Amino acid sequence: MDFNGQLSQWGISLTPEQVARLERYYALLVEWNERFNLTAVTDKGEVYAKHFADSLAGLRFMYGKVCDVGAGAGFPSLALAIADTSVRYTLLDSVGKKVTFQQAVIDDLGLNAEARHIRAEDAGKGPLRETFDVVTARAVAPIGTLLEYLAPLAKVGGRVVVYKTNIEEELASAANAMRILSLRLADSFEYEIEGASRCILVFDKTASTKPAYPRGGNKPRTMPL
Repeated sequence: MDFNGQLSQWGISLTPEQVARLERYYALLVEWNERFNLTAVTDKGEVYAKHFADSLAGLRFMYGKVCDVGAGAGFPSLALAIADTSVRYTLLDSVGKKVTFQQAVIDDLGLNAEARHIRAEDAGKGPLRETFDVVTARAVAPIGTLLEYLAPLAKVGGRVVVYKTNIEEELASAANAMRILSLRLADSFEYEIEGASRCILVFDKTASTKPAYPRGGNKPRTMPL
């Protein structure tokens, strides 16, 4: 299915200006990728399918102030910021060159977003803790690990939105993390991108995160809850 057909299937329609901004985003991605390793995917059709369309699949779940943890080359948040300018995005990444790229795209396109050079565990312990309506990530880490990094940044009553490719076994192993972090699976959206199964999981945050989380020293990865 082509890019526009995919979006139409999800009830998403972009204006000519938004389409032009995605084109510019793609051009900047390719240009910067020659200097920095931002993405292994640079073919235009693949970028539009595997990055842009996949990012926009979560548009229905975004509102208010959104934090994108480990934003990398800006996915999903910069594509989402192009599609809905009413939502404010904050992108976090621990790699300086990626943050520099993110901010360059934000400035070039005039997006309602900001990029911050900070580790997720530090953000979750600092002034950003429990300040966002939605916290999201599009990552390969197991769900339990992701939830420990994301949950502390979400407001009580907010949500955590995770983009994943393989969920059944991971969800079962994340049950303890969900309990400890006061998260409840509230919604999910399954879809396909170029024949590959994808899923977005939406968790409601029902109570404040305990002060001990997120743990430092890379423990969410090496010793998941």
